[in-house]
Amino acid sequence: MRPRERRGEALAHAAVLSGAVTPGPPAPAGRGSAAGHTGRAAAYHDCVIRSPQAAPFGRFDESWPAVNRPELLAEPVAAALGQWVGAGPVESVLVVDTDPEVADTAAFSAAYDVPLDVSANCVVIAAKRGQEVTYAACVALATTRVDVNSAVRKRLGARKASFAPMDTAVAETGMEYGGITPVGLPKDWPLLVDEAVASAPYVLVGSGRRRSKLILPGAFLGQLPNAEVAAGLAR
Repeated sequence: MRPRERRGEALAHAAVLSGAVTPGPPAPAGRGSAAGHTGRAAAYHDCVIRSPQAAPFGRFDESWPAVNRPELLAEPVAAALGQWVGAGPVESVLVVDTDPEVADTAAFSAAYDVPLDVSANCVVIAAKRGQEVTYAACVALATTRVDVNSAVRKRLGARKASFAPMDTAVAETGMEYGGITPVGLPKDWPLLVDEAVASAPYVLVGSGRRRSKLILPGAFLGQLPNAEVAAGLAR
């Protein structure tokens, strides 16, 4: 491969991973023509987003665009990715296949060398107004604790707020406990995203199943349906 071609493919690779370029159908190729270069670039982009790639952090054998590995995801998560309306290309949402026995945050961090300050937890909140109970979700970094009784309660306009029981959280989300994620939550739920999560270059969250995790830009979470980014949700 000529140096100019090698450099061009490297730039194309970087552009796809950053979300600056999305793949398109290959254009008709001709020797030495602009169309030929376009066709090769499009084919290369398609290869990049469909192939396993290095995760931005952690010790994983490989990561994949999550939309291409629905068998690793809970059904609501796969459905949400299939109808993606996020801030960037859906191919930038990666999935890693992991050991379900170490799905909980501290054990996972130790097993896969993932810093806690890039791990985000999604908790289900039960908000009570009079006799009515509604549900919401809150996402915060694993280095912090969600301020349920004050910051979250006020944001939700509730008289009382608490963590939803495990059985309720699982039943309402259609996800496994220990894998609940902000992607694919019920469409009528408010989603509160702590500012520290939304400003992170990448974060690791659940996939809806204990056997895998999602890795995506933090800004994507703030652009999910019903999401609100706020400071001070966790301390």
